[in-house]
Order: sequence, then C-alpha cells, then structure tokens
Amino acid sequence: MNAIDYANANHDVFLEQLKEYLRIPSISTLSERKDDVKRAAEWTAAQMRKLGMTHVEVFPTAGHPIVFGSWLGAAGAPTVLVYGHYDVQPTDPDNEWITPAFEPTVRDGKLYARGSVDDKGQVFVNLKALEALMKQYDGKLPFNVKMIVEGEEEVSSINLEGFINDHLDLLAADVSVISDTGMLSLEQPSIVYGLRGLTYMEIEVRGPYKDLHSGQFGGAVHNPAQALCEIIAALHRADGSIAVKGFYDKVRMLSGEERKALAEVSSVEEQEAKLREITQVPMSWGEGEYTINERTGARPTLEVNGLVSGFIGEGAKTVLPAKALAKVSCRLVPDQDPAEIYQLVKAHVASITPPTVTSEVRLLHTGDSAIVPIDAPAMAALVTAIEQGFGKKPVFMREGGSIPIVATFRKKLGTPVLLAGYGLPDDGAHGPNEKFDLQCLYKGINTAIVLYEELSRIPLAQFKA
Repeated sequence: MNAIDYANANHDVFLEQLKEYLRIPSISTLSERKDDVKRAAEWTAAQMRKLGMTHVEVFPTAGHPIVFGSWLGAAGAPTVLVYGHYDVQPTDPDNEWITPAFEPTVRDGKLYARGSVDDKGQVFVNLKALEALMKQYDGKLPFNVKMIVEGEEEVSSINLEGFINDHLDLLAADVSVISDTGMLSLEQPSIVYGLRGLTYMEIEVRGPYKDLHSGQFGGAVHNPAQALCEIIAALHRADGSIAVKGFYDKVRMLSGEERKALAEVSSVEEQEAKLREITQVPMSWGEGEYTINERTGARPTLEVNGLVSGFIGEGAKTVLPAKALAKVSCRLVPDQDPAEIYQLVKAHVASITPPTVTSEVRLLHTGDSAIVPIDAPAMAALVTAIEQGFGKKPVFMREGGSIPIVATFRKKLGTPVLLAGYGLPDDGAHGPNEKFDLQCLYKGINTAIVLYEELSRIPLAQFKA
C-alpha cells in the first residue's frame, strides 16, 4: 500500500488520535499547567517512536521540554528537519467557546479545540505523513528526517535558541519544514514566503503615589489612564501610519513584482469583503495607499494588545488611578531591527509624555523577520506537493505573523526553510472556537507525503545553491 492510500484509509483513526493530543491542556504560559505541558511532550515523543524513528529524546530545559526525533537510515539522501510546537494559548474567554476548548468536537467538517490548528494539528499532519511513508517503504524512508517539537512557542521560545546553539550537529539538515502557518483557502492554496518580526513592550504611566479619590483630586491631577490614552493616540497619525520618528527608515519596500503578485491573489474589493466577513468590523483601517494584503503581510505595525488601569471590578469605585499600563507590539518587516525599534518607540514616548506624569517603556521580547527565497529547488518541491494535495497551484503570500525560528534556522543551521502551513484565515488561532478544517488535515497529510518524496529526489548540492 502506498503512503497516500494508507493515509486515506486511516482518516477515522487519525482523527481520534488527534483528539487525544488536543485533550491535553498544554498551556505553556500557565504555571499550573506545567505537568500537562510535559504530558504533551511525552505524547509527541511516543508518536515519534511509534511511527519508527530510531532516536527519540525529550530534552528538559529551564522551562518546558523540547522533543527531538530522527531516522537517519538513508545514506547520501537529503536530511529534512521538521519543526513544530505542542504548547497552546490560554483559552479565555471560556464562556465564548461553543464547546469546551479541550474537548475536541467536530462540527460541519471542522475540528474545534484549542491547539487544533496552532500547532498540534499541523505537527500531527507531519507525524502522520511520516508514518504513512514508513508503511510504504517497509519501515524505511528515501530520505533522512529529524523532528524538533518545542513547548514554548507561545511564550516566545525562551529556551529554543540556546538549545539550538548547544545542538547544532544534532539538528544539522539540508532543508527545514515548518508547518505553523496557513493558506488563503481550500479553493486557492498559498505558500507563505515572508514573515514579520516582532518587538513587544510595556508602556507604564505613573501619576500620584497612590490611587486617589476622584472627587477630591479629579481636575487637578492628570489621570494616568487618560495620559496613557493620549500617548497611545499620538503613536499613529490620522492616516493610520506610525508617528514614531525613524520607524520607517529601514523598511524594505515591496517590489513592483511583489505588489503585482499580491494583487493577483484577490482584488481590493475582495480583500475588504473578506476582512469584514472574518472580523465583522464595519470597515478596514490603516494606510490607505496599501491594500489589506500588503498592510497585513508586508508593512510594519504598532498595536495595543492590552490596557490595565484603575478599578475594573463589578460596580463603581470613583478612583483616580496611580498608574496605567499598556502592552504594545510592533510587527516588523525585513531590515527593521527589533532592538532599534524599541529604542525609537521609547524615545518617542518620552518626547510626548506630558510633564504632569512620568512614563517608562520596557522591552519584553523580540523576534526577527524572515524572507524565504521562492526560486529554490526546495520551494519547487513544495509547489508540486500543494498542487497535488489541494488540486490547484499555490500562490505566494506574505503573512503578518512572526515565527522567529525561521530566521534562527537560516542563521544558525544555514538551511532553506519551507513554510508548509495548512490553516485557514478563519481558523481563529489564539481565540475562542479555534478550529482545523478536516479537509486541511487530510489534504495536508497527503501534501506532506508528496513534499517529502519530492525533497528526497533533489541532489544534495542543490540545497546549498
């Protein structure tokens, strides 16, 4: 039985196995879920052993474990390094989930659960593709494979780069495959070739030494919550562009060819309609001279991710708060330095802070952007695989998210990186009712099977070209 026949015959078995994986509440940011995160690591390792990997190890870190597995029995053949993560985001607000986040449920051909698409479902796609190929080749493969699955992606991969630095030989490969992205639609598959970087900060504004009675001091003391709002409002101009001095100085502009390719994906009207359908906002916002696809994938941003100040409990309390805090992130495009952007934002906030309060900008974490060459032989293999798996040739897209490991793999390991993602724009990763379309699951497994076989046929020298 060939690999695709095996995969197609085992849809029901695979679905139940994935549900088992998704029931583990591996929320990496919550300390009370530490044992569950470890349990998800062990489940991942057990799957690697079951499919036939000969070296499987769960490496402890200062945080959550890193799972590594390999099969290296194909002398002279390419080595593929597969990356994913088994940790997931918190589930709140839980009252917005139609069914509980860790009770996987199929509705209308879609699997709903936290981690279904980000990223357990996509890790599972690659595990099952390798299992199917092992069945076809009687416990062997026509290529070598290494797989690294971490448990801290949702908390900025705190210990991953150190692990990579300490295990460069263990992770050495000819090409890397990462399934942690998505595609436009089932009808129009796509390949992400560009990811934005990230600078994540806190802005804190302080006023009085403690909370005050708003009746006694309101109108005489500048409210830190109001001052913070004034500062945040001054981070953007009226046209949606970012007002921070020097923010755009190193932005790599889209070429005419790139803008043309993005325009061919969907019209301006289609982009607007799709955005409103998915988000249910009245209309789009941002830099009007760029399309939505360009704004969300190829332009830098500055977003407020959270606000905290004063009394937020039930009922009323007439308090004038002593401080206010905002979580702020910048998505960055190639050539922008995350550390430099932090310094620019810090200087800008200092320059616009009213003299009636004090402010501080703190850097929490950063990540580099990445561009994947679209004319490499490995990329041609992915195009072929997606065309066979989904029935239509993919288009190339940039994505607004950040996956720092892409840049790390390229810098530390020197491998070309393929972003073989199978999610859809409305899957709701990080939000309530996250889902993974079962067609994406099954077609994704078939696509991964073809991808690995195509990569196995590429001469080793062409990966270095």
